[in-house]
Amino acid sequence: MKVNMGTVDRIVRVVLAVVLVAAGFFGTRGVWSIVLYVLAAIMLVTGAVGTCPLYIPFGINTAKKS
Repeated sequence: MKVNMGTVDRIVRVVLAVVLVAAGFFGTRGVWSIVLYVLAAIMLVTGAVGTCPLYIPFGINTAKKS
């Protein structure tokens, strides 16, 4: 897949994933913690890979144009 996320976007997603994991671990219990863990995993994977599947249909591209 083509990279469609810029560096800032990727960093924000990874930081947000860490916050979601902490919220799931310390702040909630039950189903909500599982939901937060799943969202964190999605954010971490998209941040690491550099491609957001939701950006594709909307034509969003935050990557630096070369």
